[in-house]
Amino acid sequence: MRIISGTARGTKLYTLEGTNTRPTLDRIKESLFSIIQNKIKNAFVLDLFSGSGALALESLSRGARKAILCDNSKESIEIIKKNITKTHFEDRIQLFCSDYKECLNKIKEKMNLIFIDPPYQSNLAVEAVDIIINKNIILEKDGLIILETDDEKREIQQLEKVKNIKICDLRTYGRVKLIFISEEEG
Repeated sequence: MRIISGTARGTKLYTLEGTNTRPTLDRIKESLFSIIQNKIKNAFVLDLFSGSGALALESLSRGARKAILCDNSKESIEIIKKNITKTHFEDRIQLFCSDYKECLNKIKEKMNLIFIDPPYQSNLAVEAVDIIINKNIILEKDGLIILETDDEKREIQQLEKVKNIKICDLRTYGRVKLIFISEEEG
């Protein structure tokens, strides 16, 4: 796994061993960043369930202003710290080793992009989206939430229960599905 583009282009990232995390594949990451490229410059980015931190680091490499990374795994946090040092983005990152709910309660800035990639088969993504949208202080007015899943039908069914959201786009890359969510204008 590596940084695909920008100031840290080509930097190889550390990843966690085992099956507890699933790094976003380079081809999916490349497609994702092609879709959101116009939203990255000077963006504030939140990467919940960060794993290795690859999505936030890719955003910073492409011109995001700041990134907040959150993971409750101490092993993930150690890998993220190594990747932050390797990419030289220390001054643009805030790192939380905590539960995602605790992290969301501590965020003071409005985010332009929020990546949510929790363990598959959990309801954590929908709970996180609900908190983000209905707390109404985390997502910028034209902000975007990108949820990664392997079961978009289940996620969409659950997301339909969340008030004030709009599913803008859905992309499929083999087993991986990306759901793009924004706040419904009201």
